[in-house]
Amino acid sequence: MPSRRVIILGGLGAAGSLVVGYAVWPSDRLARADKLAAKPGERFVNNWIKIATDGRITIVVPHCDMGTGIYTALPQMAAEELDADWSTVHVEAAPSDPLFANGPVAEQFVLSQRHMTRERIPAFLRGTIDNSFRAVAAFMDLQTTGGSSAVRGTGVYGMRLAGAAAREMLIKAAAVRWNVPSDECSTRSNRVLHASSARSFGYGELAAEAAMYSPPSNPKVKSRRDYTLVGTSVPRIDIPNKVNGTTHYGIDVVVPGMAYAAIKISPVFGGTLVSVDDSAVRHKRGIIKTVRLDDAVVVIADRFWRARDAADLLKPIFDDKGNGRVTTASMSEQRKIALYGDLKSDCKTGFGADAAQQPGRRSFEAIYQVPYLAHAPMEPVNATALYKNGTLEVWAGAQDGLGARAYCAKTANLPMEKVTFHLQPIGGAFGRSLPGQWNYLAHAVKTAMALPEIPIKLIYTREQDLQHDYYRPNVLSRMRAALDSKGVPFAWSHDYTTDNNASTLAYIPYDIPNQEYRTAQIKTHIPTGAWRSVEASWHGFFVESFIDELAHQAQADPVAYRLALLAKHPRHCEVVKTAARLANWGTPLPPRLGRGIAVFECFDSIVAHVAEVEVSSQGTLAVHRVVSAIDCGMAVHPDGVRAQIEGGVVFGLSAALFGAITIEQGAIAQSNFPEYDMVRLAQCPEIEVHIVESGAVPGGAGEPGVPPLAAALTNAVFAATGMRIRQLPLAGQSLLPAPEPLPLRRGVAVSEP
Repeated sequence: MPSRRVIILGGLGAAGSLVVGYAVWPSDRLARADKLAAKPGERFVNNWIKIATDGRITIVVPHCDMGTGIYTALPQMAAEELDADWSTVHVEAAPSDPLFANGPVAEQFVLSQRHMTRERIPAFLRGTIDNSFRAVAAFMDLQTTGGSSAVRGTGVYGMRLAGAAAREMLIKAAAVRWNVPSDECSTRSNRVLHASSARSFGYGELAAEAAMYSPPSNPKVKSRRDYTLVGTSVPRIDIPNKVNGTTHYGIDVVVPGMAYAAIKISPVFGGTLVSVDDSAVRHKRGIIKTVRLDDAVVVIADRFWRARDAADLLKPIFDDKGNGRVTTASMSEQRKIALYGDLKSDCKTGFGADAAQQPGRRSFEAIYQVPYLAHAPMEPVNATALYKNGTLEVWAGAQDGLGARAYCAKTANLPMEKVTFHLQPIGGAFGRSLPGQWNYLAHAVKTAMALPEIPIKLIYTREQDLQHDYYRPNVLSRMRAALDSKGVPFAWSHDYTTDNNASTLAYIPYDIPNQEYRTAQIKTHIPTGAWRSVEASWHGFFVESFIDELAHQAQADPVAYRLALLAKHPRHCEVVKTAARLANWGTPLPPRLGRGIAVFECFDSIVAHVAEVEVSSQGTLAVHRVVSAIDCGMAVHPDGVRAQIEGGVVFGLSAALFGAITIEQGAIAQSNFPEYDMVRLAQCPEIEVHIVESGAVPGGAGEPGVPPLAAALTNAVFAATGMRIRQLPLAGQSLLPAPEPLPLRRGVAVSEP
């Protein structure tokens, strides 16, 4: 991992190019890195920064490109510390190889879990720590893109330090040439300057000499007040190719001699193939082979549509492993029973939930539920694989290129060195392509091994993609609070079901002395996985819906109520105030219009949304406006941050309005967008995003926009109609107005207790 003690500058022989990378790599690793990714005149020592003799700077990014903007933000962070001329900066994806494992992400995760920063690690230990994180990342096959970790992990702990180290070495090389002290030199726009003699060198001229010096053990990074590139919205590097159609996604891969495959997977998860009669398709034009897998049948043809049509004609028989009678209703009943059964305590402060039983307290309780949700990316999952002479080559999008390579190797029972993985950009993912959710890779590899020598592109149809996803869990929540005579909560209790373990994202920032969190773990045959903002996506809805209900019980304005309970959290308060002020909170609204607010912290960022909605007398809902405020500490690329929050709003709105995966006879009932709808352009509200700079550690932007959206929306519905929405989605629920409109108070509907 390129960090303070382990960054070096490697000379590139006669070409004189400069590469920033790890120290003390054995020569065989260096040679393999060169073979993997070096261009003519380059020699790899690691994967972060390359400076060629012509001044061209290349930042190699150990993440996939799935449209989040990190292929601009990460180069910005490196180029800032390097004092680079942005017009000379280019970007490449890192090879899917252990040499390029992403240690900074491991470092960020470990330090954040322990509420530490790099500066709290003694300087003499940093090199050892850095090498340890690099080794851990290589052992874990880690190049993960997810958890809003790119900027706050790779950027802060990797790119920033790599740029700073490279800059110091270039200065030293120039100072030796001029025979002057290094502290007389400065840098600007790809040049080292000596002001008193008016001399300068381009970075490319110094590359070979800079590589001769030992790396600094503690390169000095800039203070924020000195930034000239970070914090600006430079044109995104990835946008032109995406606009003109030259970006090649996994589904665009073409390999000479390629065949196409369509798949039919057991409709009930965990089911296995019992039998299939392929006689009806075997001799059809273009059909090459039918492949039987444990849980699926695959048809290979010379065209995808032929393979798809043939697969549709098959009538495979699968068993259901005893899950064929499971329904959404039966699963909901299972969760209700568990929620009132033997719960496991996760966290307790003060008297916990027992405080609610004390005399003089009045209690309030509400039950909330969210459904299973699919990822439904625009690009259905796919992979192209070639098995030949005991080697495997795979082309696919994945949120961890190195991990995907290791997974494919394990699936094929091959050593890693026999497997090549070509990481492709992803046309939407939001967790679908993370480790543990690679059924499409397994099916592609197994299909290719059944027909060696021919590259085969396997594409899930939209139906197969939607019905064989790894879903956001269906979660049931029971919220309880004890209130004093003024409606201030004295105790807070949150019981919820979980498919996995308890989550700290359930914990609240509100100043309530007695709190308790308990869980009931539910095991089902439905596969679940990471979905944009993971646990925060449902806890944001639960917590912010309930706190709004408590404000109503207290006859208080929802903004004022939150601010009073967030007095010890100034960042939260500022975000809430900003969103409320810019949304004109408190100004009168016509009947049947309402505003709702919600705020949530996750991935080191705090986001507040104010939604403004209208519910007609016929019960039709229109979302007119969403005003958002985000404190992500520092916005490396402000337009990119705004775009991510806008995307989070639309993503969260689609889920809150329409999203629901239901189970019938053990299988997914929805098959395509008509049954799993999304927000269309005409339904999209006006979205305003405001960035609150706080100077805190950089936080994420890709995921934090989702969690507060559903609660802001349903709180606005309550303000407009007096109806509480405690179960998502809103589609299918009656929003007919209450018989008697509730009076408006400071822009929010209230009623007497």
